Amino acid sequence: MLTLGQTYLLPILKVTAQGAYVDAENLGEILLPTKHCPSDTAVGDYLSVFLYQDSASRPIATTQTPRVQVGQFANLTVLANTDYGSFMDWGLDKDLLAPFGEQQKPMVQDRSYLVYVYLNSADGRITASSKIEKFLDEQAPHDFSAGQQVDLIIANSTDLGFKAIINHSHWGLLYKNEVNERLSFGQSKRGVIKFTRPDGKIDLALKQEQETRDQQATVIVEYLHRQGGFAAVHDKTDPAAIRQLLGMSKKSFKKAIGGLYKQRVINISDEGISLNNLKREST
Repeated sequence: MLTLGQTYLLPILKVTAQGAYVDAENLGEILLPTKHCPSDTAVGDYLSVFLYQDSASRPIATTQTPRVQVGQFANLTVLANTDYGSFMDWGLDKDLLAPFGEQQKPMVQDRSYLVYVYLNSADGRITASSKIEKFLDEQAPHDFSAGQQVDLIIANSTDLGFKAIINHSHWGLLYKNEVNERLSFGQSKRGVIKFTRPDGKIDLALKQEQETRDQQATVIVEYLHRQGGFAAVHDKTDPAAIRQLLGMSKKSFKKAIGGLYKQRVINISDEGISLNNLKREST
């Protein structure tokens, strides 16, 4: 069943002076205005169109690409405030309304806010809400797994780090001591699932930073193999020596060996680090 607020590949049923009509199945025939029709549009063609409502609340199609669809979160800018609420720019001819009752705090023109877009059950209108907490449940079941790449939206901060929305559906946490770049609310990033906790909570890493940590971990493991499984470097080793041996900062080294230790790849002692699957020869 088709719904408003989504993009579909639909067939052209007829072409008129007003535009082309697409077959929207249960929603009926919907007009794609001439200004959004390719010049060579013909009956039987298939077009990718977004379905929403015009100013008269009639279903309408467009080939424009919205910044957000129903069921998603996005950071949108307020274009104007009216008696009904705040109208936001979502990339279409008709702006998106965030009613006053759906604003976490009064919105200010020209400022951007993280909102969730949904179909209002009362009138069927596509609506924005900045009360994002009510659309997310930390206890909701999920099937995320460690190492899975995901889309993130930075949404909040805590004493531990940054709360991020995962794939428009769940909360996750980026620990601040593992983030090496400036993040802003509403910012979209690629991330990686680090760990799923028994209580359902999800630990995250930024994709680029996780890839860097993985590369640094590989450098350390390969170095240990070349050294017979043991290296006399640890968290008290001089930073210059670590950089000379491994080509990374002491901070990166400590994070990498911490990760390898948690994965039980290495042991850490006062003498240095050693591979778990190789025994150090006695001297």
